[in-house]
Amino acid sequence: MKLRWAEPLAQALGPPMIRGLAATWRYRVSGVEAWKPPLIFVLWHSRILPLLPVRKHEDIVLLVSRHRDGGYLVDLAESWGYRSVRGSTQRGGDIGLLGIVRALQAGATVAMTPDGPRGPRERVQPGAIAAAQHAGVSIIAAGARVSSAWYLGSWDRMCIPKPFAAIDVRFSAPITIGPGKDGLRQGMAAVQRTLHEVTGTGAGPA
Repeated sequence: MKLRWAEPLAQALGPPMIRGLAATWRYRVSGVEAWKPPLIFVLWHSRILPLLPVRKHEDIVLLVSRHRDGGYLVDLAESWGYRSVRGSTQRGGDIGLLGIVRALQAGATVAMTPDGPRGPRERVQPGAIAAAQHAGVSIIAAGARVSSAWYLGSWDRMCIPKPFAAIDVRFSAPITIGPGKDGLRQGMAAVQRTLHEVTGTGAGPA
């Protein structure tokens, strides 16, 4: 049974509760820490929550699904100073990617989940790579390794760090996307490989 009445309550209580939980997390950050926008951060959909607090209040633009669940993410992200473009590869994808390209052309830093919004889990889709190619910007992969977490039964096995969890955040070196179909294909393979490296999930989905 779907508890429709609970959705407004979850939307109202969710962001404050998550912000309170996130205040207990202990971070260690390694990798590239200085970069010049425009650029695209990519991260696995399952690592959204542990990674969002790391770059808060930096006016980063997120591509967020038009699905109802995306609305909850927008509320949380905007409370941390992010901006959002609504759309995805499955629903409103062309509009969303166009908004991302325009944001990049205006000099923004963008964050995208290349396996979202509905999977397959930890398999890179072409949207983020195509946006980087079109705008002529680099991609940086971001990963989070969490000492203690809950993993939801959702398609992505969403990671929710437990109170006082230690979170090891790793940023890759910039990935340059070459021109044409070969550049797109090689870029997808490079991003897939690098995301697994920084997240510590090996060659395939965890």
